[in-house]
Amino acid sequence: MAFGQQQGRPASAKQVQYLLALLQQAGHDGFRDARGPMGFNQRQAAGKFTIDEASAYIDQLNGGSDARPEPRAEPARPEPKPTRPEPKAAPAAKTVRSIRDIPDDRLVAELERRGFTVTRPSEA
Repeated sequence: MAFGQQQGRPASAKQVQYLLALLQQAGHDGFRDARGPMGFNQRQAAGKFTIDEASAYIDQLNGGSDARPEPRAEPARPEPKPTRPEPKAAPAAKTVRSIRDIPDDRLVAELERRGFTVTRPSEA
């Protein structure tokens, strides 16, 4: 079976029209509007139902049996991670002073540890 194809014989035009009328009585504008509350998939939201699907939804809207096809359960969404507040940027003058306070050998070692190549400036 190809993607998006229905399994079974298609519902008659009368069945689909009756289902649309019941949806409108329930306060929906159409199939697409009722997609979430009724659990329709994309194909059904386009108004394409099998005979069994249309019958089940008609029964449900008429208050009969709750024989509607089970909608797929939505995957549980992970809780959003709490965001840390952005650190406040230090003023440039304080940053420059603090770098100047670091001994040269410690600064060179840290830069080399991070993958930088450090050379002495040439005397001109």
